[in-house]
Amino acid sequence: MPVGPEFSAATQKIVDAVLFDTFGTVVDWKSGVADAVEAIAFRYGFEVDAAEFALRWRARYAPATESVRTGVREFVTLDELHRENLIATADEMGLPIDRIEPADLAWLNQAWHRLDGWPDSVAGLTELKRDFIIGPLSNGHVALLTNMAKHAGLPWDVIIGSDVTRAYKPDPNVYLGAARLLDLPPHRVMLCAAHNSDLAAAQRAGLRTAFIARPQEYGPSQRTDLHATGAWDLIARDIRDLATQLRDHRTA
Repeated sequence: MPVGPEFSAATQKIVDAVLFDTFGTVVDWKSGVADAVEAIAFRYGFEVDAAEFALRWRARYAPATESVRTGVREFVTLDELHRENLIATADEMGLPIDRIEPADLAWLNQAWHRLDGWPDSVAGLTELKRDFIIGPLSNGHVALLTNMAKHAGLPWDVIIGSDVTRAYKPDPNVYLGAARLLDLPPHRVMLCAAHNSDLAAAQRAGLRTAFIARPQEYGPSQRTDLHATGAWDLIARDIRDLATQLRDHRTA
């Protein structure tokens, strides 16, 4: 006898898809970017605080994406925004970027494609993948996120980049567009993030939410997102703990 939908395992799960903010939540951008800056500095004999450079480069990220969200400029991919911000950061820190060969400059800019996952990321995602559709919901574009997945071994089912939705978070079109692409209502999609503001925007769009603290994302000076500040559906220690909670958390 066929099993009715009210009794199926799929309808008992709290969601069908778990999507992830990626930079900081799944991968350690600060270490990867700082390592690339240090490698270029060594190659060219520059003196630079690589960790500080990475932090300042990242600090230009939100204003750059905001210029696209507000219509100040047309949509461009994160690679282009990162390159502009790289040049501005080098100028700010007195790094003679004009002395860097174009191929090396491109390699440095693509440091964001070559980031390693946090220790729990691959194992946790692999566990989640058994029962849920998983993928990044990131301001990165498809090429960047694909390269990152190959580098870090991230076992995504689907990659939803900003060039697919043509929008940057926290634009609601990012969250709603992801649900439409998966042919799911928003409440059947969960966003997992280490950033409370990202979760607040996803929640307003109707998605379920899960918070994972990454207190070392910005290094020892981090003062924000050390704990959950909203009424999120789940709060987990890491991605493996999230997988455990989702396995045990069933709808009535």
